[in-house]
Amino acid sequence: MASAVTPSPPATTARGRRRTGSTPRRLPYLLIAPAGLLMLGFIAYPVLSVFYYSLQHHNPTKPWRNGFAGLENFTRIFTEDPKFWGTLTFSLKWVVVEVTLQLLFGLALALIVNQTFVGRALGRALVFSPWAVSGVLTSAIWVLLYNSQTGITRYLADLGIGEYGTSLLSDTGTVFPAAVIADLWRGVPFFAILILADLQSVPKDLYEAAEVDGAGRMRQFFHITLPHIRDAIVLSTLLRAVWEFNNVDLLYTLTGGGPAGVTTTLPLYIAHTSVDAHNFGYASALTTVAFVILLFCSMVYLRLSKFGGDSK
Repeated sequence: MASAVTPSPPATTARGRRRTGSTPRRLPYLLIAPAGLLMLGFIAYPVLSVFYYSLQHHNPTKPWRNGFAGLENFTRIFTEDPKFWGTLTFSLKWVVVEVTLQLLFGLALALIVNQTFVGRALGRALVFSPWAVSGVLTSAIWVLLYNSQTGITRYLADLGIGEYGTSLLSDTGTVFPAAVIADLWRGVPFFAILILADLQSVPKDLYEAAEVDGAGRMRQFFHITLPHIRDAIVLSTLLRAVWEFNNVDLLYTLTGGGPAGVTTTLPLYIAHTSVDAHNFGYASALTTVAFVILLFCSMVYLRLSKFGGDSK
């Protein structure tokens, strides 16, 4: 009787093994390639275009002057343009005041709505609702509130406070506080949302142990609450500082940079230079300088704050 012959498995070449083994490793990169190409097109290309035009004279209304400028635009920024230093100084002032006040009020609101009380869900919804309003719509609301004929100044005048026809946005002495209050209304909920999310992750047994040891509310806040929400505070202040520095929509709609240019930030100056004056080459150079300033300040801030370090 002939013995059964078991067929041998097909031989696998080294080339075939390399092909089958490398495909799973390459598959994730192939899957994310479309998204990566889209990001490259929508992010990298505009950034590189700004860097390119910053080295050019580019004004569509004066095509005979267009051409390579080298570092001429940057030299003009630092040596011949007093508006740059004025707008940069106001931008720093705007960021410091806004971020500081928004952090303090946002932290206070987060601590309040983190407590248990009747109607807490409604209270949280009311606190967070201004963040859902767009910047332009926020500006429109506050323009109406500051209107000299129908706004709050008229009702204050009815009460004997101030005079009729007073415009808070046209007075150089009141326009800055008025703009700060308008932006606070929308910016405070941002801090409250992020800080509240981190507050809810703090272990309750830490507070119970602190109460047993006789620690009061203030000691619990500084030794338990703040260390646990430190990263949330660092991240929220950094993000909000960048957004406030780049704030254009609210100030553009609310004051237009006036009166007399006292509320013109550097990004608003860039917008005027590019959109109104059509000087895209110089505006690109200003944008590049602003980008470098933001990048440097962000790196220093994250370094000094030790973001992500173990502080709990």
